[in-house]
Amino acid sequence: MTRLRFSALLAASAAFAAAAPLLADAPGGGGGSAPSMSTPQYDAAAEYRKGIEALQANQYAEAKKAFDHVLSVAPSDANSNYLAGLAAAGLGDLKGARAHYEKAVRADRELVQAHRELGITYTKLGDKPKAQAELDRLTAMQQKCNATCAKAADIGAAVQALTAALASAPSARLETRPGLLFASAAGGDRAYLDAVSLINDGRYEAALASLEAARTAFGPHPDILTYMGYANRKLGRYDVAERYYKAAFAASPGHRAASEYYGELLVERGDKAGAERMLASLETGCTFGCAEADELRRWVEAGHAPAR
Repeated sequence: MTRLRFSALLAASAAFAAAAPLLADAPGGGGGSAPSMSTPQYDAAAEYRKGIEALQANQYAEAKKAFDHVLSVAPSDANSNYLAGLAAAGLGDLKGARAHYEKAVRADRELVQAHRELGITYTKLGDKPKAQAELDRLTAMQQKCNATCAKAADIGAAVQALTAALASAPSARLETRPGLLFASAAGGDRAYLDAVSLINDGRYEAALASLEAARTAFGPHPDILTYMGYANRKLGRYDVAERYYKAAFAASPGHRAASEYYGELLVERGDKAGAERMLASLETGCTFGCAEADELRRWVEAGHAPAR
């Protein structure tokens, strides 16, 4: 069974950013880029936390700047677009907020807070038909949930808020503390560690839920994205896994774990040439050799998962 281990404990957000979890069958969770690879201008995870702190302090211009930096690295990240929408709304830019909320719900149709704020923003802009459509979506979620799912309270509150907005067409309204998306760094660490334990137990669906909770705290962190790809790959969702690996590369070009695991996925798909390209990238970036390249080389040579 695949096991996860750590190069350091993740006790706080600073430790999280510095530490990289390692898979025993594929060590080396940390990033590392080849000299020829460009690196992102901004650390998306650090800018994400900066943006959250600015929102909490009602410093909307600073929040907008931080989330713009995040979105320059991860333009489709649902949580980042939602929070950027809150920042734009705080600055009185309702059309800008609308655009971000629309991107958020396209990326994650289950992001309740984004549907709520999008519907309220449509109401403020005088577009009641679109606001009603958002209320219909939330109501459908509520019926499907049947008061038993984890998001039941959030969905109920969103339905109530949007119903009131449609009935009274309120003036500018901004919810600045939407619970889960302001998860603490410590909470994010706990969720991440839970995900590690769940992956060790082969409970990949549950691990993805914990990784998603960690992502709400840390944003598009490459280690989180890598392991979301890993869990989806173990569930046979290769296309989804590939998207997460590519998102990890966008946040951290040359990320070693993402390079290795993506290479393994390519081996499983029968794309030996693609896997060899990933291996060559690792060998270029790991000047003095690294465990990720060694493990992927074993996969490429075997043409499948190597025997233990």
